[in-house]
Amino acid sequence: MHTVTLTDPDDFDGWRDAARRLTAQGVPPDDVVWQVGTVPTDLFAGEGNADAPPPSTTIAFSVPRAFVDLARSVVLAADPERFALLYTLLVRLRRQPKLIEDRADPLVRRLDTIAKGVRRDIHKMRAFLRFRDMPDDHGSRYVAWFEPEHHILRANAAFFVNRFASMRWSILTPAASLHWDGTSLSEGPGATKAEAPDGDPVEEVWKTYYASIFNPARVKVGAMLKEMPRKYWKNMPETALVPQLIAGAQARETRMIDTARDTVGGNGVIAWDALREEAAGCTRCPLYKPATQTVFGEGPVDAPLMFVGEQPGDQEDIAGRPFVGPAGQVFDRALAAAGVDRSRVYVTNAVKHFKYEQRGKRRIHAKPGAGEIEACRWWVDQERMLVRPKMTVALGATAARSLFGRVVTIGRERGRELRLPDGGAAWITVHPSYLLRLPDQAMADEEFGRFVEDLRQAHALLA
Repeated sequence: MHTVTLTDPDDFDGWRDAARRLTAQGVPPDDVVWQVGTVPTDLFAGEGNADAPPPSTTIAFSVPRAFVDLARSVVLAADPERFALLYTLLVRLRRQPKLIEDRADPLVRRLDTIAKGVRRDIHKMRAFLRFRDMPDDHGSRYVAWFEPEHHILRANAAFFVNRFASMRWSILTPAASLHWDGTSLSEGPGATKAEAPDGDPVEEVWKTYYASIFNPARVKVGAMLKEMPRKYWKNMPETALVPQLIAGAQARETRMIDTARDTVGGNGVIAWDALREEAAGCTRCPLYKPATQTVFGEGPVDAPLMFVGEQPGDQEDIAGRPFVGPAGQVFDRALAAAGVDRSRVYVTNAVKHFKYEQRGKRRIHAKPGAGEIEACRWWVDQERMLVRPKMTVALGATAARSLFGRVVTIGRERGRELRLPDGGAAWITVHPSYLLRLPDQAMADEEFGRFVEDLRQAHALLA
């Protein structure tokens, strides 16, 4: 049995040197005990009674770069078996060099999961660590408290030195601490949270600013908790405000919209104009580059009925208005047949720029992709938030995907009232361009009649 004693929990160099020697000597993984100081890190290893082979017995060999990168991350983990698992994989790699590429292998998969956890912890420390001013005899010193899940403190040192090179700071954790004096970095023992300050005057200013920029219309609690788990909240001054801000988000959103509606003649024209002006410069996806302009929605800002199409076509791209081309003419005829006044409805598209393929002098419509739909979904959400229609009608699969945030089968959902994720009423039917593509006139007439009936039923539900 061979015992390898490493100096620190994140001692990658020590592990690598020992692993090279052990592998070159053909020592099997079960015959090695890995420990940091006097504490074994492999909980299931037997008692060791000999050191690893001396450096003179090392035989040079190479391993895939991907393994080295993986090992550098895994060594930082808190998993007590990390060193033994890495050595086991190293021994197998000498026989199977391509094993590192096999994500279905249980060992590779487990180590990859460990590495992802370490990288996530590194990111969280960079994102959620907060310095507070704690003056000493030499002036301001900024102190931060953080409780990492893994041994990432030293791995993050260079980031904080580069980011805050001009100020003196200390980062305290339960296991160790780092201190930067503006010139050199030093390490110290672990600390307690009581040794870190609770707040400073700058913090109150920051909390006031954070509360003022908090946008209740864009609150997604689930997504926020996924990216910023509650365990990090105690280290961040602004998170003390989050519960009350979330609790009042709906009320604030309603007040914002009502204010916008009351701004000019009760119809929110100023707010809508500002939104349209902002959309004119949209670069959320690459479609803005070849398109002539953004084609925003139009209609009364207090319209009870809202129609969402797919995207502007060639004529809409030139005119800057939705539904003015051939499909728009079919749409107008259907609205009239259904007894719906177009001047009283709001009409927009899921995607605001024309996506096309150039064929000679013609620009041929191309279907928007999922990424483009998602990028533009924000604008549709803002339009719905401002207009607040009683009924939103999705014209085609692209519009339905934008409104529901998922793929929707038109044939299965057509012809009945549905509920959007925000609780609003919705109706799904075909896009009028579908009617233009039908080769048989009898079929086209029949489908036009179905389309008119869909519009009539959606309008009737407003009552």
